[in-house]
Amino acid sequence: MATTTVAKVEPVDMKLEVVVLVVSDVDRAKAFYEKLGWRLDADFANGDDFRVIQLTPHNSDASIIFGKGITSAKSGPADSLVLAVADIEVARADLIARGVDVSEVFHYAAGPFNNAAKNARVAGRDPQGRSYSSFASFKDPDGNVWLFQEIQERLPGREWKATRAPATDVATLAELLRETGEHHNNYEKTHTDHRWWDWYAPYLSARQNGSSPEEAAAVADRYMDEVLHVPRR
Repeated sequence: MATTTVAKVEPVDMKLEVVVLVVSDVDRAKAFYEKLGWRLDADFANGDDFRVIQLTPHNSDASIIFGKGITSAKSGPADSLVLAVADIEVARADLIARGVDVSEVFHYAAGPFNNAAKNARVAGRDPQGRSYSSFASFKDPDGNVWLFQEIQERLPGREWKATRAPATDVATLAELLRETGEHHNNYEKTHTDHRWWDWYAPYLSARQNGSSPEEAAAVADRYMDEVLHVPRR
Protein backbone atom coordinates (compact mmCIF):
# COMPACT_ATOMS: atom_id res chain seq x y z
CA MET A 1 0.00 0.00 0.00
CA ALA A 2 1.47 3.34 -1.07
CA THR A 3 2.07 5.91 1.62
CA THR A 4 1.05 9.51 1.16
CA THR A 5 3.58 12.18 1.98
CA VAL A 6 2.03 15.33 3.35
CA ALA A 7 4.09 18.44 2.71
CA LYS A 8 4.81 20.46 5.80
CA VAL A 9 3.17 23.85 5.55
CA GLU A 10 4.93 26.65 7.40
CA PRO A 11 2.61 28.78 9.56
CA VAL A 12 1.94 32.35 8.54
CA ASP A 13 4.40 34.79 10.15
CA MET A 14 2.92 36.35 13.28
CA LYS A 15 4.80 38.77 15.49
CA LEU A 16 3.56 39.97 18.85
CA GLU A 17 3.12 43.66 18.09
CA VAL A 18 1.23 45.32 20.93
CA VAL A 19 0.07 44.71 24.50
CA VAL A 20 -2.84 46.95 25.54
CA LEU A 21 -2.75 48.22 29.14
CA VAL A 22 -5.44 49.66 31.38
CA VAL A 23 -4.54 53.03 32.94
CA SER A 24 -6.58 55.54 34.90
CA ASP A 25 -4.47 58.62 34.20
CA VAL A 26 -3.13 58.72 30.66
CA ASP A 27 -0.61 61.52 31.16
CA ARG A 28 0.72 59.96 34.35
CA ALA A 29 1.21 56.61 32.60
CA LYS A 30 2.88 58.29 29.63
CA ALA A 31 5.32 60.10 31.93
CA PHE A 32 6.11 56.86 33.76
CA TYR A 33 6.98 54.84 30.67
CA GLU A 34 8.93 57.70 29.11
CA LYS A 35 10.91 57.81 32.34
CA LEU A 36 11.88 54.20 31.69
CA GLY A 37 13.52 55.37 28.48
CA TRP A 38 10.89 53.78 26.25
CA ARG A 39 10.38 55.28 22.79
CA LEU A 40 7.20 57.29 22.24
CA ASP A 41 5.73 56.14 18.92
CA ALA A 42 2.34 57.83 18.93
CA ASP A 43 0.11 60.13 20.95
CA PHE A 44 -3.02 61.26 19.19
CA ALA A 45 -6.62 61.98 20.10
CA ASN A 46 -9.97 62.17 18.34
CA GLY A 47 -12.24 64.43 20.36
CA ASP A 48 -12.57 64.19 24.13
CA ASP A 49 -13.44 60.49 24.27
CA PHE A 50 -10.53 58.84 22.48
CA ARG A 51 -6.77 59.04 22.88
CA VAL A 52 -4.12 56.43 22.09
CA ILE A 53 -0.48 56.36 23.17
CA GLN A 54 2.08 53.81 21.99
CA LEU A 55 5.53 53.29 23.50
CA THR A 56 8.17 50.67 22.81
CA PRO A 57 10.85 49.33 25.18
CA HIS A 58 14.39 49.89 23.93
CA ASN A 59 15.22 47.44 21.12
CA SER A 60 11.90 45.61 21.52
CA ASP A 61 9.81 44.35 18.60
CA ALA A 62 6.62 44.63 20.67
CA SER A 63 5.04 47.80 22.04
CA ILE A 64 2.44 48.83 24.61
CA ILE A 65 -0.68 50.89 23.97
CA PHE A 66 -2.92 52.66 26.45
CA GLY A 67 -5.16 55.68 26.44
CA LYS A 68 -8.81 56.69 26.59
CA GLY A 69 -11.67 54.84 24.94
CA ILE A 70 -9.48 51.79 24.24
CA THR A 71 -10.15 49.24 26.99
CA SER A 72 -13.33 48.08 28.67
CA ALA A 73 -14.19 49.75 31.94
CA LYS A 74 -14.27 46.28 33.50
CA SER A 75 -10.70 45.49 32.50
CA GLY A 76 -8.19 45.19 35.31
CA PRO A 77 -4.44 45.70 35.54
CA ALA A 78 -2.15 43.28 33.75
CA ASP A 79 -0.17 40.80 35.83
CA SER A 80 3.37 39.60 35.11
CA LEU A 81 4.17 41.24 31.78
CA VAL A 82 7.67 39.99 30.96
CA LEU A 83 10.69 41.98 29.79
CA ALA A 84 13.67 39.85 28.74
CA VAL A 85 17.03 41.30 29.81
CA ALA A 86 20.58 40.04 29.37
CA ASP A 87 21.75 41.16 32.83
CA ILE A 88 19.12 41.54 35.50
CA GLU A 89 21.33 43.51 37.88
CA VAL A 90 22.15 46.07 35.19
CA ALA A 91 18.50 46.38 34.16
CA ARG A 92 17.39 46.74 37.77
CA ALA A 93 20.03 49.39 38.49
CA ASP A 94 19.00 51.36 35.39
CA LEU A 95 15.36 51.61 36.50
CA ILE A 96 16.27 52.44 40.08
CA ALA A 97 18.43 55.29 38.75
CA ARG A 98 15.35 56.49 36.87
CA GLY A 99 13.37 56.65 40.10
CA VAL A 100 11.45 53.38 39.72
CA ASP A 101 10.80 51.08 42.69
CA VAL A 102 12.13 47.66 41.62
CA SER A 103 12.03 44.51 43.74
CA GLU A 104 15.09 42.60 44.80
CA VAL A 105 16.12 39.79 42.46
CA PHE A 106 14.27 36.53 43.11
CA HIS A 107 13.70 33.09 41.64
CA TYR A 108 10.78 30.67 41.77
CA ALA A 109 11.16 27.74 44.17
CA ALA A 110 9.38 25.33 41.80
CA GLY A 111 10.58 26.77 38.49
CA PRO A 112 9.87 29.93 36.46
CA PHE A 113 6.36 31.37 36.82
CA ASN A 114 5.23 28.60 39.18
CA ASN A 115 3.17 30.50 41.72
CA ALA A 116 1.26 27.39 42.76
CA ALA A 117 3.85 26.34 45.30
CA LYS A 118 3.82 27.66 48.86
CA ASN A 119 6.28 30.54 49.28
CA ALA A 120 6.74 30.43 45.50
CA ARG A 121 9.23 33.28 45.25
CA VAL A 122 12.64 32.92 46.87
CA ALA A 123 15.02 35.83 47.40
CA GLY A 124 18.17 35.90 45.31
CA ARG A 125 19.24 34.79 41.86
CA ASP A 126 18.64 31.28 40.60
CA PRO A 127 21.24 29.23 42.54
CA GLN A 128 22.41 27.52 39.35
CA GLY A 129 22.62 30.76 37.38
CA ARG A 130 20.36 29.44 34.64
CA SER A 131 18.81 31.55 31.91
CA TYR A 132 15.05 32.15 32.29
CA SER A 133 15.25 31.64 36.05
CA SER A 134 16.14 34.96 37.73
CA PHE A 135 13.55 37.73 38.04
CA ALA A 136 12.79 41.19 39.43
CA SER A 137 9.49 43.06 39.35
CA PHE A 138 8.07 46.57 39.28
CA LYS A 139 4.67 48.20 38.82
CA ASP A 140 3.43 51.19 36.88
CA PRO A 141 1.22 53.76 38.67
CA ASP A 142 -1.93 51.76 37.77
CA GLY A 143 -0.72 48.46 39.20
CA ASN A 144 0.29 46.82 35.93
CA VAL A 145 3.01 44.38 36.98
CA TRP A 146 6.20 43.92 34.96
CA LEU A 147 8.80 41.20 35.40
CA PHE A 148 12.42 41.33 34.34
CA GLN A 149 13.48 37.84 33.26
CA GLU A 150 17.19 37.31 32.76
CA ILE A 151 17.95 35.40 29.55
CA GLN A 152 21.67 35.10 28.97
CA GLU A 153 21.37 32.36 26.38
CA ARG A 154 18.23 31.06 24.76
CA LEU A 155 17.44 27.36 24.63
CA PRO A 156 17.75 25.60 21.27
CA GLY A 157 14.75 26.24 19.07
CA ARG A 158 13.78 29.41 20.95
CA GLU A 159 14.96 31.82 18.24
CA TRP A 160 13.50 32.29 14.79
CA LYS A 161 15.92 31.98 11.92
CA ALA A 162 16.53 35.37 10.36
CA THR A 163 15.39 35.63 6.76
CA ARG A 164 17.52 37.68 4.41
CA ALA A 165 16.14 39.43 1.36
CA PRO A 166 17.58 38.08 -1.87
CA ALA A 167 20.55 40.06 -3.18
CA THR A 168 19.92 42.40 -6.09
CA ASP A 169 21.88 41.42 -9.18
CA VAL A 170 24.32 43.95 -10.65
CA ALA A 171 22.27 44.72 -13.76
CA THR A 172 19.11 45.38 -11.73
CA LEU A 173 21.00 47.56 -9.27
CA ALA A 174 22.58 49.55 -12.13
CA GLU A 175 19.14 50.17 -13.65
CA LEU A 176 17.76 51.23 -10.28
CA LEU A 177 20.63 53.69 -9.82
CA ARG A 178 20.04 55.09 -13.31
CA GLU A 179 16.36 55.56 -12.50
CA THR A 180 17.25 57.18 -9.17
CA GLY A 181 19.59 59.60 -10.93
CA GLU A 182 16.88 60.62 -13.39
CA HIS A 183 14.39 61.42 -10.65
CA HIS A 184 17.05 63.15 -8.59
CA ASN A 185 17.71 65.56 -11.49
CA ASN A 186 14.24 67.00 -11.03
CA TYR A 187 14.96 67.64 -7.37
CA GLU A 188 18.33 69.28 -8.11
CA LYS A 189 16.69 71.79 -10.43
CA THR A 190 14.50 73.21 -7.66
CA HIS A 191 16.75 72.99 -4.57
CA THR A 192 20.08 74.43 -3.50
CA ASP A 193 23.29 72.45 -3.12
CA HIS A 194 22.93 69.29 -1.05
CA ARG A 195 24.49 65.86 -0.64
CA TRP A 196 23.04 63.69 -3.40
CA TRP A 197 23.27 60.54 -1.30
CA ASP A 198 20.80 61.98 1.22
CA TRP A 199 18.19 61.97 -1.57
CA TYR A 200 19.28 58.66 -3.09
CA ALA A 201 18.95 56.75 0.20
CA PRO A 202 15.22 57.32 0.88
CA TYR A 203 14.43 56.88 -2.82
CA LEU A 204 16.20 53.53 -3.06
CA SER A 205 14.72 52.37 0.24
CA ALA A 206 11.19 53.22 -0.90
CA ARG A 207 11.66 51.49 -4.27
CA GLN A 208 13.03 48.35 -2.63
CA ASN A 209 9.98 48.32 -0.34
CA GLY A 210 7.56 48.34 -3.27
CA SER A 211 6.86 52.02 -3.94
CA SER A 212 6.50 53.25 -7.52
CA PRO A 213 9.19 55.62 -8.88
CA GLU A 214 6.83 58.55 -8.41
CA GLU A 215 6.00 57.54 -4.83
CA ALA A 216 9.69 56.99 -4.03
CA ALA A 217 10.58 60.42 -5.42
CA ALA A 218 7.90 61.99 -3.24
CA VAL A 219 9.31 60.17 -0.20
CA ALA A 220 12.82 61.42 -0.94
CA ASP A 221 11.61 64.98 -1.56
CA ARG A 222 9.71 64.95 1.71
CA TYR A 223 12.76 63.64 3.58
CA MET A 224 14.95 66.43 2.21
CA ASP A 225 12.35 69.12 2.82
CA GLU A 226 10.98 68.09 6.21
CA VAL A 227 13.91 66.29 7.85
CA LEU A 228 17.04 67.89 6.37
CA HIS A 229 15.33 71.23 5.57
CA VAL A 230 17.15 71.77 2.28
CA PRO A 231 16.00 75.19 0.97
CA ARG A 232 14.67 75.78 -2.54
CA ARG A 233 16.55 77.89 -5.00
